[in-house]
Amino acid sequence: MTGLQFVSNSGSESHGPAQLPRVNDGPLLDAYSEAVVNVAETVSPSVVNIEVWGRRGQRSGLAGNGSGFVLTPDGYILTNSHVVQGASRLEVTLPDGQRGAADLVGSDPETDLAVIRVHAPTLVPVTLGDSDQVRVGQMAIAIGNPYGFQATLTAGVVSALGRSLRSRTGRLIDNIIQTDAALNPGNSGGPLVNSRGEVIGVNTAIILPAQGICFAIAVNTARYVAGQLIQNGRIRRGYIGVGGQNISLPRRLVRLLDLTFESGVRISSIEANSPAQRAGLRLGDIIIGFNTQRVTGIDDLHRCLTEEQVDQPATLTVIRDATRQSLTIIPAESPQRSPD
Repeated sequence: MTGLQFVSNSGSESHGPAQLPRVNDGPLLDAYSEAVVNVAETVSPSVVNIEVWGRRGQRSGLAGNGSGFVLTPDGYILTNSHVVQGASRLEVTLPDGQRGAADLVGSDPETDLAVIRVHAPTLVPVTLGDSDQVRVGQMAIAIGNPYGFQATLTAGVVSALGRSLRSRTGRLIDNIIQTDAALNPGNSGGPLVNSRGEVIGVNTAIILPAQGICFAIAVNTARYVAGQLIQNGRIRRGYIGVGGQNISLPRRLVRLLDLTFESGVRISSIEANSPAQRAGLRLGDIIIGFNTQRVTGIDDLHRCLTEEQVDQPATLTVIRDATRQSLTIIPAESPQRSPD
């Protein structure tokens, strides 16, 4: 009778499974815990609870709550637009328990960001990081007030970068950070922080049926929007006054016009006295270009209509009667819009 005999590297007979060397994870766990503790101690004093009273279309009284964080020592606080939208009154609870009324400085539903202000002494501002330096896999810590439980901290990692998220107005928000740090209702507007205690994002949304899929607006976007809201109370964007829909271009037309893409924006409505009407746009025109940038859909057109384009002549390329035509258009400043 023959059989197999397993031997160890030393040549002696093996009598059981190989024993792996034991690794002491204590120092690693201690370092992780120390990082989280340091972030909590550094950032929590800057995170506030925001109570929203008397929202439009609802009964008077407390309509909800969210989070925010202190940007400046003189009381400017950043939060989500959807947290404060339609409020008749805002109240802020500071980490030390102080409560007080807050004023809405400005709101931008297009990026779901808003700035409010409180008048209180000894406010501690956060340190803003650089979201361009964020990497997938690095630590991400969310601090907020889920369900009204103040200064709640959850930790995870950055799951993905460069996501896009549709705002409540329909505009696409780019450069969204995806994280698995747990968020719940009430976390909206709170900071997403790295291991150095620097804010890298503003927590904004969760996918309710999913586990561990949460989104934050990149801090570089938030820094720009907050600055404009504090300075001007609004964000200036270009506007041409058309309604449109994304369409696929027939292959025959793509070949005829020698295009390198196969979609555009068909104009379905034109507002009276708008830049589009003054430029001579017609119903059924298909927009495929804005200056040197191609337009393959409505989101591309939105990205072209920046503050710099307001009151500046631009070249709009359209397809009309199976021919390519160029029109000069002067975008106006976009009127302020509210989400539905």
